[in-house]
Amino acid sequence: MTESIGSLAVSQSYEMLGAALAKTQQKQEAQMTMQLLQSATVAAPTATVSPVGNLGKNIDVMV
Repeated sequence: MTESIGSLAVSQSYEMLGAALAKTQQKQEAQMTMQLLQSATVAAPTATVSPVGNLGKNIDVMV
């Protein structure tokens, strides 16, 4: 009986270790995602293209 209690305790400790590792991995993934999002917003260029001359202002439509 003591052997089954010992193996149960070991099994539960492995389960806790697995949960702790999963939580750590989720935190790291969240941090990497936030860094990726922040770098994407910073690197986005805000270039505006102004029209040249009258190009595209007059459109002939025949019906």
